[in-house]
Amino acid sequence: MGGERVERRLAAILAADVAGYSRLVGQDETGTLSRLKALRSELIEPNIAANNGRLVKTMGDGFLAEFSSTVDALLCAIEIQARIPEYDSAIALDRRIRMRIGIHQGDIVIDGGDILGDGVNIAARLEGLAEPGGICVSGRVQEDAAGKLDIAFSDLGDYQLKNIARPVRVYAINSTALSPPARRRRRCGASRSLSCHSAT
Repeated sequence: MGGERVERRLAAILAADVAGYSRLVGQDETGTLSRLKALRSELIEPNIAANNGRLVKTMGDGFLAEFSSTVDALLCAIEIQARIPEYDSAIALDRRIRMRIGIHQGDIVIDGGDILGDGVNIAARLEGLAEPGGICVSGRVQEDAAGKLDIAFSDLGDYQLKNIARPVRVYAINSTALSPPARRRRRCGASRSLSCHSAT
């Protein structure tokens, strides 16, 4: 007799957390928690849903979301990072919430409502490499975005990520894509091709 069958699927995984969360809570616990709650309900969760994603779970200051499309995951991440500054514009710079986001496309294991596996772990490691307010993605995500989104990536090279057997090529989305004026959805149409440039 064989063991229990494991359910798997290919997905784009988005992992995010708040940069410097412990410091922010230490400075103003009530205000930070209140603003983070508002961000989740007013910006993060609606954007995940609008981009055909699923909020898998929240973990303290972070969250994990799953998308069937890498393009949808990227659009969601860019929208979130572009709009977060609007929520904190009246707050002192050292108290503003800034998120770090990592995105990877890979195989995941389904465990009830949760997702597990290397695909999830890589997304979490990429999030740890992102600058506050930034987005880091794997080479698979960058390749999948080519020709579909008009955004520029910086090639950060190969990284040996913790507990991941093989090196992962890491790219950062250039900051110009994350500014409010750049918030536009630009998908390839039948008569127009959009390119994705990689800068080193």
